[in-house]
Amino acid sequence: MHADKIVIDTNVLVAALRSKRGASYALLKRLGTALYEPQISVPLFIEYESVLKRTDMVSHLSHADIDSVLDYFLSCAEHRRIYFLWRPFLRDAKDDLVLELAVESSSPFIVTHNLKDFAGVEQFGVRALKPQDYLKMRGVIE
Repeated sequence: MHADKIVIDTNVLVAALRSKRGASYALLKRLGTALYEPQISVPLFIEYESVLKRTDMVSHLSHADIDSVLDYFLSCAEHRRIYFLWRPFLRDAKDDLVLELAVESSSPFIVTHNLKDFAGVEQFGVRALKPQDYLKMRGVIE
């Protein structure tokens, strides 16, 4: 099995850090394995950090804990520079930065809980999937 290049939407990280029960956590738990290689850009990393450190977003974790998670994520991710912007394509510019990273890195998948926010990305050769659907497709869960 080869590792897929994927782009993980911020809402998946939030869900993974809020609960150990769901598919988001199962996906994050497999970070650093041969299942997938997350792609990251500076704008998306800043978005991750900004959202995760909001008051009450993941209140059981300290900023130092969040920094540790993000540091590990960075150590496992392929760092990409975005040279071409597709904006505006999606309704939300923060979703556009996820799409731009997927296009630049030739990632076939964006993993998100908000599929409707990524309507139309198929024309770029990208498919938006929920974490559980990605894990089912890869044979990790039934």
